Amino acid sequence: MKRLFTNGKIFTSNEAQLYAEAMLVEDGRITWVGGRSQARVLQGSLQSAEVTDLQGKTVIPGFVDAHMHPMMLAEYSRQIACLPPEINSIRQLSEAIARKAEEIRASKSCAAEDELPWIRGWGYDEGKYEEKRSPNRYDLDQGCADLPVFLVRSCEHIRCVNSKALQIAGITKDTPDPPGGSIDRDEQGEPTGILRENARDLVLPYMPAETEEELISALTDLGDLLTSQGIVAVADMGNLHAGGNYEYYTKAVEKGFRQRVALYYMWDYFMDDPAFAITPDVMDRENQIRIAGLKLIGDGSISGRTAWLREPYLGTEEYGMPVYSDESLEKAIDFAKKAGCQISVHAMGGQAIDRIVDRICDEEDWTDGSVPYLRVEHLTEPSEQAMQKASEKGFAFASQPIFEYCEIETYRANMEHERLEHIYPHRTELEHGIQLCFSTDAPATSWAVPSDPFPNLKSAVARRAYDGTDIGQSERVDIETAIMLYTKNAAEVCGFSGLGQLTPGCSADFAVLSEDIFTADADRIDQIRVDETFIKGERVYNSQIGA
Repeated sequence: MKRLFTNGKIFTSNEAQLYAEAMLVEDGRITWVGGRSQARVLQGSLQSAEVTDLQGKTVIPGFVDAHMHPMMLAEYSRQIACLPPEINSIRQLSEAIARKAEEIRASKSCAAEDELPWIRGWGYDEGKYEEKRSPNRYDLDQGCADLPVFLVRSCEHIRCVNSKALQIAGITKDTPDPPGGSIDRDEQGEPTGILRENARDLVLPYMPAETEEELISALTDLGDLLTSQGIVAVADMGNLHAGGNYEYYTKAVEKGFRQRVALYYMWDYFMDDPAFAITPDVMDRENQIRIAGLKLIGDGSISGRTAWLREPYLGTEEYGMPVYSDESLEKAIDFAKKAGCQISVHAMGGQAIDRIVDRICDEEDWTDGSVPYLRVEHLTEPSEQAMQKASEKGFAFASQPIFEYCEIETYRANMEHERLEHIYPHRTELEHGIQLCFSTDAPATSWAVPSDPFPNLKSAVARRAYDGTDIGQSERVDIETAIMLYTKNAAEVCGFSGLGQLTPGCSADFAVLSEDIFTADADRIDQIRVDETFIKGERVYNSQIGA
């Protein structure tokens, strides 16, 4: 089937031809791109083509979210959303927990302790609450004391549980901190309910898992949300619990899930499993669902004060903490060399960034050369030395402009203003020639719709937080560059062949926008929406009628 899309403002993400007015799609791939007046070069090809008039609208390649956690986001859609605009205080959080407890009691009756349903929530951020502090076990107990409660902070690196959950997990004042994690304690040494980094693993084994059918249904529904946002591909950066997601995606595809997915296995849960393997067939870059590599956690988050910084947090002598062990990294390198897969490392703070960049610089590329063999994720404060080495070795940086934009309250509490203007240095990274891409890390951020690309773009282009705080005008990028980082660059970092550009040979995956994002004021970028999304030339979303 041939289809000519014409009369549009088509941004291609191809630097050799950034704009066009028309493109021809045949059997799901683009075969020609150019101006309307150039269409005559197609000669007879247009005679059998269906013509779609874009009516002057702006078209961009479909977004590629190079770092998110779709399974978590899908699961969270059925939990308490602990963030504004619904919840603006710890008091409101307790009330929401109480309402959820009543719903559960009305629908279930459980006699045994190991059958108790858990109340779960996501996205809490103390910086956005009226009390300006983190909730603790006692706040959660006020909402519900007889059922276990488990909340995930927006950064995904901290959990808050109530007294019942601590009791079930056997966590007391005598429980030692696990390697790579910590249990917050009060002045008497009692656990406060706040579990940082690997301390989450003390509770996770006691929580009931959702059924496979529920997970697949939630994932399929998430796919519909992503198409409405113009997102055509994602990188699943692993669970924060044991297991992988490959089979869930393949089954979701059977139910209509359309995005392409590159999965990264959380190495901690597989490194001691002698049967674990990544075979060439599941790594094929033409597959809709494929395995891309391994993921390690190098440190934590700025908002949780667990990112491993070069300078201490404001008003403290705390620098954050490293998480993975040298042994786990060496095992990961050995595995990746044999499998030919990527390694991805969460490294937020400067010390964490230097640690992984310095180590992998000693290695030659173990992949086929078409993808970066090291991806570094988040990168709040990369050093000059780290940027230079990353550029020379071809390492990729996957950053999230949305972090500082929406978590500005906790960033201000943890860093001096001068530092805030120089973190996430996107322009400087590009000037160093680094292979940079954008992503959201959804749902690991304090935003009501965390996968929405447009607030992310706004942050990169305007460099102002949602409340107007200046977060560094010298590190702004223009909107064309921002979209290329979110499409072409992101596809290349993840290894998605034929995505991220609207150029001959590429898949016809693109979004039609509600207005011209290239002429809109930077402060209005977050108000732009997707009117239509196409995957392989087929319209999969229309804002007038839904998916």
